[in-house]
Amino acid sequence: MNVGTAPRTDAAGLTVTPLADHTFGAVVEGVRLAAPTEAQVAAIKAAWLEHALLIFPGQTDLDDEGQMAFARRFGDLVPELAAVQITNVLPDGRLREAPDDDMMKIIRGNMFWHQDNTYMPLQAKGAVFSARVVPTEKGETGFADMRAAYDALDQATKDRIDGLNAYHSLAYSQAKLGEQTKKDDSEYFGYGLDVADAPLRPLVKVHPETGRKTLAVGRHAFGIPGLEEAESEKLVQDLIDFAVGDPARVYLHAWKAGDVVLWDNRCLMHKACAWDYTQPRIMVHSRIAGDPATESGLPQDKAA
Repeated sequence: MNVGTAPRTDAAGLTVTPLADHTFGAVVEGVRLAAPTEAQVAAIKAAWLEHALLIFPGQTDLDDEGQMAFARRFGDLVPELAAVQITNVLPDGRLREAPDDDMMKIIRGNMFWHQDNTYMPLQAKGAVFSARVVPTEKGETGFADMRAAYDALDQATKDRIDGLNAYHSLAYSQAKLGEQTKKDDSEYFGYGLDVADAPLRPLVKVHPETGRKTLAVGRHAFGIPGLEEAESEKLVQDLIDFAVGDPARVYLHAWKAGDVVLWDNRCLMHKACAWDYTQPRIMVHSRIAGDPATESGLPQDKAA
């Protein structure tokens, strides 16, 4: 973890150290997420809006109930994903088989840049993600700053994408990778795969709390109305590639057991990274629901 050289300690006792050589992200110390004070929560919220990604090392006493309680400080939780394990370990302790297991298909799909819940009627606001068991190497999580990505676009591209929208679908993105889950008798509970109408979302989003414009693409985006399929696919991929093309805009977090991160899904993309699947990796994800006033899909008449 490459932290910056200008940490600051606030009145709540938090030390916030920005990531060195990055446009976003900070390491936060001096708080137990299992029992934060009200002043600490307020300071964390302010740091979250500033840095978009907060990393809390050494939170080994944070259990599922504590994680959900902390995540609820930022909004309601997505009920199906309030504290869900993302893991290659089966309930009986055996490891999943990487090639064919439906849960591993979802995990492998998440190894491409995306934002959470853009394929649902309500996009997620953010997430709390904690490491319980980590492999000896690899298995990182990548994050990308889509605020800085938008700012860095040339004016011609900004003008081109202003007012353009894209559909978002998990079924589409999984099928594109050849990672479709089984239709029947699947262990995966199907979240996101049974959405009848793919939501329509703008390529440029205005963050509802900071007012900053942010590039809004990812692996779930497709079918930009008004463009031919090939042109739409190329534009989406070009924008993703541009967003992650500058190392200052991308941070790869190497996990240690007890690490917790809080990210702003409204302005960051993220992805999982592969690891040796003969080693266990157990992560717990608590997804924070978006505000319907700002995270809902566009009316379908905007497709014209």
